[in-house]
Amino acid sequence: MSDNLFLRVFEKNDLDFIHKLYNNPKIMHFWFEEPFYSNATLAEAFDKNKDNPRRKSFILQDDSDIVGLVQLFSVDYIHRKAEFAIIIDPEKQGKGYALKATHLALEYAFGTLNLNKFYLYVDEKNEKAIHIYEKAGFVQEAILKDEFFVNGTYHNVVYMSCFQNDYLKKEEHTSK
Repeated sequence: MSDNLFLRVFEKNDLDFIHKLYNNPKIMHFWFEEPFYSNATLAEAFDKNKDNPRRKSFILQDDSDIVGLVQLFSVDYIHRKAEFAIIIDPEKQGKGYALKATHLALEYAFGTLNLNKFYLYVDEKNEKAIHIYEKAGFVQEAILKDEFFVNGTYHNVVYMSCFQNDYLKKEEHTSK
């Protein structure tokens, strides 16, 4: 991983990369969705959501190399909160991208959008992701029992959140 990791706007020419991710059963299992997305469906969703102020989609890029997808869903400007989701390309996993991408998303959520709460849902069995989110400053608020049905079984999810004030205190303490 280089020092030049950044988020950029998700563009229509990124759809082939997204198609590869969204059709990977291992990835979509953790997103609680089936891995069956056609190029046409993805293009239609892109056109529908490209100007949606309640959804922010970014490509995670390391220099010129595309590494993953970062998204904010249900952005609520009145209550100042949004849901966070991330996918790191399986070929790029294990290299520290997820933690850095989570920090970039937190900086955007709290610094640019001035959100108060940033939250996520993660499969209770996805211990690596939970560890990364905790390291980034998220805390567990609840375990939601049998929340999603995927591949014939119900899954418990951990609901985690990070608050702007807590994040800024942590960043201030870290920078000293």
